[in-house]
Amino acid sequence: MELELTSDQELFLETTRKFVDSECPIARVRELIDDPVGFDRDTWRRGAELGWTALLVPEEHGGGSISGAPLLDAVIVAEELGRMVQPGPFLAVNVVASVLATAGSPSQQAEFLAGLASGEVIATWCLAEPAGIWAASGVALEATPDGDDFVLHGTKSFVQDAHVADVLLVVARTGDGLTQVLAPREAEGVTVEPLRCLDLARRLSQVRFDGVRVPAASVVGTVGGAAADVERAMQVALALQVAETVGVTDRVFDFTLEWAQDRVAFGRPIGSYQALKHRFADMKMWLEASKGTATAVAHAVDEQRDDAAELVSVAKAYVGDASIRIIQDCVQMHGGIGVTWEHDLHLYLRRATSNAALYGSPREHRERLASLLGM
Repeated sequence: MELELTSDQELFLETTRKFVDSECPIARVRELIDDPVGFDRDTWRRGAELGWTALLVPEEHGGGSISGAPLLDAVIVAEELGRMVQPGPFLAVNVVASVLATAGSPSQQAEFLAGLASGEVIATWCLAEPAGIWAASGVALEATPDGDDFVLHGTKSFVQDAHVADVLLVVARTGDGLTQVLAPREAEGVTVEPLRCLDLARRLSQVRFDGVRVPAASVVGTVGGAAADVERAMQVALALQVAETVGVTDRVFDFTLEWAQDRVAFGRPIGSYQALKHRFADMKMWLEASKGTATAVAHAVDEQRDDAAELVSVAKAYVGDASIRIIQDCVQMHGGIGVTWEHDLHLYLRRATSNAALYGSPREHRERLASLLGM
């Protein structure tokens, strides 16, 4: 497994960082908090032009990766977006693109993938329900066959950017199995209700499906046989989320280190005190372990290794806990200013805490790992 970035990936990272720094710095993120859409569509489209939404899309549909390892390229973007707690549907769009690229029919791929790659089409994945179970066991929404159609009844929750999505990829129960179905957001019977979120820069919604009728051609994969596709989508989502959380944590560590060098107490920079040096050493160790874990997971999922399911849970459990521990320590090092609205720290802590809950908490992933290992 190669842990170093290639020269093309280094250029991609540098381009992405410069673009985010100039087009959507933290000041702009704060402005978008009060925007009903929550992100800038023009910035999103220009990000798509840089390749953010095309990495998991096959070349024949307008996509292509930088290195031949699509997810490894995508986590580069995810980490950079995390460094500036970016809003927008990056994770959701790429998860749906990955599902359509691997399980979609030729007609579905032709209809959606080019639009997703160009940034013109926004899609999101509807998995969890109000109970907050991010697993097949938590899926209660039903897709009932009715002639040449399926009728959807149920509610999905914690759906990212559903309010702006053109199409929803819905995980439903059909008999004893799982089925994934594409449904237009504007379809009759679909109701999107915004949720109040801890993460002020992100939009989550509850989506109700009250007798939503979709044609059988909207089924992605096989009826009742989508369990493996759902697991693969979960792995992609977790790999991207873990990378974003690493970016969040890395940025907080950097500006806290600068603060410790500049902030003077009792005639000395606070970073010169041994107790804080020890804490910085611990945080750096946890941060570097998080970075290595995020990279290893991207490799495993890209290569569809047999242990990918276990590794994504290891990564979510470790990074989810370590990120909050590091950022909480950084808040303490800042003192009073670290808990003010004016300082950016709370935006990063909100994102890390929200990420720790979405797609399964660290505790839930430790339980999932134990189950996968037969413990």
